[in-house]
Amino acid sequence: RTTSIPVTEIINVKEGMVDILRQISVMAEDIFTVFYVKRVKGQRWVLNSSVFTAEDAQLTQKWIRHLQDRIKYYGGARPKRLLVYINPFGGRCRGQRIFDTKIAPLFRLAGISTQVVETDRANHARDHIMEADLEGIDGLVCVGGDGMFSELMHGLIGRSQKEAGICVDDPNAELSASHLRIGIIPAGSTDCICFATVGVNDPMTSALHIIVASTAPPEDVCSVHHQNQPVRYSVSLVGYGFFGDVLKDSDKHRWMGPIRYDYSGVKTFLSNKSYEGKVEFQVVKNVQSNPRDNTRCRSGCLICSESTSRLKLDSEDWSDASSWFTGSSTNGDDWLSVDGRFMAINMTCISSACPKSPDGLSPSAHLADGTADLILVRKCSRFNFLRYLKRHTNKNDQFDLPFVDVYRVKTLWFTPKYHEEEELGSVSDRKSFFGRLCRDSPAHSCWNCDGEVLPYSTISIRKKKKKVKFGLRLKKPTCILSPQFSCCKRPTCNVFWQDKAGNILKKHQAACLVHCQLIKLFARGIEDRQTG
Repeated sequence: RTTSIPVTEIINVKEGMVDILRQISVMAEDIFTVFYVKRVKGQRWVLNSSVFTAEDAQLTQKWIRHLQDRIKYYGGARPKRLLVYINPFGGRCRGQRIFDTKIAPLFRLAGISTQVVETDRANHARDHIMEADLEGIDGLVCVGGDGMFSELMHGLIGRSQKEAGICVDDPNAELSASHLRIGIIPAGSTDCICFATVGVNDPMTSALHIIVASTAPPEDVCSVHHQNQPVRYSVSLVGYGFFGDVLKDSDKHRWMGPIRYDYSGVKTFLSNKSYEGKVEFQVVKNVQSNPRDNTRCRSGCLICSESTSRLKLDSEDWSDASSWFTGSSTNGDDWLSVDGRFMAINMTCISSACPKSPDGLSPSAHLADGTADLILVRKCSRFNFLRYLKRHTNKNDQFDLPFVDVYRVKTLWFTPKYHEEEELGSVSDRKSFFGRLCRDSPAHSCWNCDGEVLPYSTISIRKKKKKVKFGLRLKKPTCILSPQFSCCKRPTCNVFWQDKAGNILKKHQAACLVHCQLIKLFARGIEDRQTG
């Protein structure tokens, strides 16, 4: 039997008979072992090896040198030094064990040196990236879930803009992409971003993609703004309503572990809450794809490959979009407005697939085409909303429902009907049995941004441990964001505003803008194949 192995997928060549994972080595001068990538069921990769015997030791060394030279020649972009961030508390607290037992031996085999940082607080990785010496570092690796990836992404974007002298407060500014790539070793609860870009949540598969330097067009990033200032960046989900409520409630039950999402999901579903507001968005013109064309973004996707020249926002588009951040009106033909009560408002730059929803929120979304898919789920009965949720787990079209609309957009602006301080909700929500059962739910929802709660729900003023209803007259606000994110002389605000008394004011409106191909990953997209 003859096996053909691309040189680009050979990991290394060692003298003797070697088993890296079992740490077994049998030395023999006339034997050498070739380690390479093997594709197995689905999108999984595993480390495989083949043992060869030569006539003598001299020929063995000649083969080893020749193969290593070929690896170096064809694998010039492979990383040599990686900065690894491990979240020891994410998911089931297995990040450190996964790295030590499965990932570190693979990196050593590939000749990759690592600097490991174990995070001990929220935003530890983000703050470290902003200040660390990255000279000679070929990439960043997160061992954790979507939240850990988000920290690395925010740190890398913030550092890149700071080094480039770009003011992130300016919605007209085109953000600068970093030359560093991010690798994801899945060790979280859902690992949605890893699943959507690699096709499986498997640590070994992700590690092998990092080792062989899998490449694809840089991924799109959605920036969330309020009053001309950036709030957060997202590559997966920016959701208001159902998914925001689920995440906010699940944060109260972290002691339950990953099952808290199921518990909060059932609780939120039974409450059947809807939220009134106005959604304004800029639809994409002259695009070669749409959210319902039943295509899939795969490795080597032509639409993503051509997106840099075809879809990247020009200065006119950015200027037009910025008028929405300043609150002015634009009457362009490509802007639409939808008013009503919504169960969910979701915007995603990728399919947002995960093991529980293999096709994701928007199955035909692309990773790098400069657009996002906006999904509006209007008020409906519990039965109909269950139909919508159920279709995320099967092959039925989740958009083929009369109360669901989907658009491919560049920009989004959302305004609730009522000011948050009014605390007005649906009377029917409050009078129903399930509404009373879930009465701790606020009248306004919050935003779910890649698994992190953005506290845009009710306006409140927070003094350390004590919460006070809105009723104070704000003095001149000051920014309380970490100073590393300041890129100009103006203060930058990233979530909260603070008055001089130290009170925190939360906002509720949101504007979202898609940045084409901003983040580079060690991933090549889902391969279009099925291996038995």
